[in-house]
Amino acid sequence: QRVNVTVRSGLPMVLSGSAEPCAQLLVSSIGVVGSAEQNQRHSARFFDVLTAQLGLGPERIVIRFYPLEPWQIGKNRTVMTFL
Repeated sequence: QRVNVTVRSGLPMVLSGSAEPCAQLLVSSIGVVGSAEQNQRHSARFFDVLTAQLGLGPERIVIRFYPLEPWQIGKNRTVMTFL
C-alpha cells in the first residue's frame, strides 16, 4: 500500500565511466530513509535483491535515498500529513 515501483529498462546509462549493464534504484519515503544507519540496512537488503534478480555485481548498482516530509506527498485529494 505504501510502496510504488517503476521499472524503466533499456535506458542508456553510464556508471563509473562504463556503459556495461547497470542499475540505479531511487528510494523515497516518509520517515524510513532519514539516517545513515537506516539507509545502511536498507541498502544491504536492496543490494541482495537487485544482485540476485538482475544478475549484476554490486559495483554496477547505485541506490539514491530521498527522505520526504508528509506534506510533500499527495494522496486521496490531500497530503499525507492529514492521512
